[in-house]
Amino acid sequence: MGRPYHLFKYNHRDGDEFTIIAHRGASAYYPENTLPSFEAAIEMGADMVELDVQLTSDKEVVVFHDEKISRCTDGRGKIADYTLAELKKLDAGSWFDKEFKNTTIPTLAEVLAFCKGKIAVNIEIKTEAVSEMIFGGIEEKCLKIVEQSGMNGHIVFSSFDPRAIMRLKQLDSNIAVAALFEKKHYGSKLPSDIMKSLGGDAFNCSGSYFKKKWFSDIKLNNIPVNIYTVNDVRNMKRFINMGVSGIFTNNPDILKRVVTDIKQGQKIEGRK
Repeated sequence: MGRPYHLFKYNHRDGDEFTIIAHRGASAYYPENTLPSFEAAIEMGADMVELDVQLTSDKEVVVFHDEKISRCTDGRGKIADYTLAELKKLDAGSWFDKEFKNTTIPTLAEVLAFCKGKIAVNIEIKTEAVSEMIFGGIEEKCLKIVEQSGMNGHIVFSSFDPRAIMRLKQLDSNIAVAALFEKKHYGSKLPSDIMKSLGGDAFNCSGSYFKKKWFSDIKLNNIPVNIYTVNDVRNMKRFINMGVSGIFTNNPDILKRVVTDIKQGQKIEGRK
């Protein structure tokens, strides 16, 4: 069951089965969900960037996390109340640091064009953007953008909203999807039950939610599991040693060093 995220990497090598996923890019150092953040993630050696998508009032797909724009721009109100042209006039960088003044909110198409040939992408569809429409909704729009970008085979979709996951599979049975665990949707269900109900390829959850009783279920059913959002070395090592498939982090450079150190330690141990 499932397709580990390492299968979507560019330049994947045998034995390189752990995936370093830059959460909203290298967001510890750059304004989240912006091209500078994604560029830095690539430079830091991440295998995949994670980003969030929502719809504008004129139904364009943009890369942005919050429902409201005030935290990460100089604007006010909801992102869904702005046209793309209006959003492009906003400053999405100064909130983080003045050196990023006039950084703009990117479209999904712009980000995929930038990432093509460089890094795989996890597209998270925000619940706020999910409607009752199957055709013409954000899921179909994203699939079309991916097709047009030529990024097929290097994309994984995820969402906390099970409707989005099921619709993506309905629209394209070959697309890779990951369930983002949220207790209100799944209660006490085991990961294997959730995966079967959604037709999922991977299981993503918070490190605080990752339960011991899930571990045997995940191993028994060969489910790829990716943990978010881990920014400290101790927990990075803990989850890697548990055998997770990947980790989402705001600090891809730190996770890269941890992974390298563990691999080098295993090589040294193997020579003894």
